[in-house]
Amino acid sequence: MTVGNMDSAELFDAGKKGRGLRARKDLNAGDVVFSESSFSAVVFDSLVTKVCHSCFRHQADLHRCAQCKFAHYCDRTCQTACWSEHKHECGAIRKTGKAPSESVRLAARVLWRVHKDTGIVSDSQLISVDQLKDHVTDLPEEGLKQLQTDVLTFFAYWSHGRKQHSVEYISKLFGIIKCNGFTLSDQRGLQAVGVGLFPNLCLVNHDCWPNCTVILNHGNQSALSSALHSQRRIELRAVGKISEGEELTVSYVDFLNLSADRQKSLRESFHFECTCQHCSEKISDDLMTATAEKDGSKPSADKVKEIIALSKEYLERIDIARIDRDYHKVVTLCCDCLEKQENVLADTNLLKLRVFSITSEVLSFLRNFSEAADYARRMVEGYTKLCHPNNALLGMATMRAGVTHWHGGQIETGHKFICKAYGILMVTHGPNHAITKDLESMRTQTELELKMFNEDEKKYQSMRDAALQIPV
Repeated sequence: MTVGNMDSAELFDAGKKGRGLRARKDLNAGDVVFSESSFSAVVFDSLVTKVCHSCFRHQADLHRCAQCKFAHYCDRTCQTACWSEHKHECGAIRKTGKAPSESVRLAARVLWRVHKDTGIVSDSQLISVDQLKDHVTDLPEEGLKQLQTDVLTFFAYWSHGRKQHSVEYISKLFGIIKCNGFTLSDQRGLQAVGVGLFPNLCLVNHDCWPNCTVILNHGNQSALSSALHSQRRIELRAVGKISEGEELTVSYVDFLNLSADRQKSLRESFHFECTCQHCSEKISDDLMTATAEKDGSKPSADKVKEIIALSKEYLERIDIARIDRDYHKVVTLCCDCLEKQENVLADTNLLKLRVFSITSEVLSFLRNFSEAADYARRMVEGYTKLCHPNNALLGMATMRAGVTHWHGGQIETGHKFICKAYGILMVTHGPNHAITKDLESMRTQTELELKMFNEDEKKYQSMRDAALQIPV
């Protein structure tokens, strides 16, 4: 599908939800409904020296813009490809002596783009940037104070020179970004690295159990000429069968939260009350708060209350230890917490799943793969009971479990998990995404190793130990 093609989606009146997009034809799992280049995008403040400001890939030894000394790029071709976005920003940073926050930088980039191309940059863009919802009047007092600060900073930074704008207009622009900004991940999908504005994507309404997912495709930056680069873009992908005329939806929040917590987050960030089926019927809330059952009996309410409070205390201490990079302490705290949760909280309980995730991640980092594998497996089993079968989070967790088992010497289980993850991410990410390509290589490698294991287990173990440099 070409970038910007909207043949599969159309704008419609979604009733109380306002505008929405619906399918113009039947779609299957993995189909790209549409793709869209960013109207504007910026790297987060904390990662400006670690992520390319053009393709949003994590890279080592980035090249710095010689003029403003703020923007960083993979190489000269990435820098040239980004110059139309960066040139006004470059002058503004040099004029003011420093770069402002990411929200101010994005607002300025959006306005420079509006001045250059108007609010609609292609025939396939269904709505002007100015027509997007801003919800400024719904902001709480603290939000309004921050907005006023951002607007003042913006005017000090703005250096377009030809046209000035009112406080009301710039406030509306910040409101649009706050309500509609889409978080961009790095090439491995492991870390949020920036934020961008995608007008057509903004028209897709929320559902806690959506029929679509959004992924960032970083484009191809391998050509020597920046003119031949393919643009970074989001892809809206169907996660299941969608019938013609059916509304297209994505989730604005993480589903792995209780319905009341999701609704609260949506009210605060997006200013609407979620009435989707999963919230209205509190679907999966019972699993997310489930208690363990042993020999037909469950722990007392007082015991459950005690362990929940204790788990929250442990998680606070675990977070502090992670910030301090005291990973051995993290493991100790996690194991202590899980010991207390055992026989009290079920494996689908959100508090227990969070500890499973941290434990498997940190043990893998410490290269204790055999121990990490069991926690990763239990995490995936819990996610599987809670998530949509083609949920990207489930796919990533399954991939981690596969790699952990593989490195832990459990080649059969590792290969099984990797194949399952590949099936999910082929739907959510597509065959050309860096993660899916990594998984394809892993699947091929584990298939070869599994064949060797089945033919001669002893020979396979010797080969594996030598590869991992483990004394036999």
